[in-house]
Amino acid sequence: MATTYETRKMAVPEVHPEHKEYWEAAALGTLLIKQCDSCGEAHYYPRVLCPHCMSDNTKWNEAKGTGTIYTYSVMRKGTPYAIAFVELDEGLRMMTNIVDCDLDTIHIGQKVKVAFKQSGDQDNPGPFVPCFTPIKE
Repeated sequence: MATTYETRKMAVPEVHPEHKEYWEAAALGTLLIKQCDSCGEAHYYPRVLCPHCMSDNTKWNEAKGTGTIYTYSVMRKGTPYAIAFVELDEGLRMMTNIVDCDLDTIHIGQKVKVAFKQSGDQDNPGPFVPCFTPIKE
């Protein structure tokens, strides 16, 4: 079994003031995505301007926190880990890590749910980052 994620240090992301609400929600176990009130499109990674129409008329929405693996790759050099694009139930895709599972059982089309992991380490803890774990069927 290749479940070794817990020993891998996750990089600490930069937290900008315009994303403060996102990171605060993540610390509480809630995944937020941005929705544009001008064109109606949702997007991730959260940013001030909508990448579809460049409007700044965006708002935060709570995501269900579930989705499907669209594509993935398992890295085996050093501490093994998996990265993936997950298609959220809301229809948009986000790049993320797949955690808390046997890396050899990950597959395209697999149902997953959000699992927040703290970035950094014990000496320099960072914000909680949304990762995904397979839903047990």
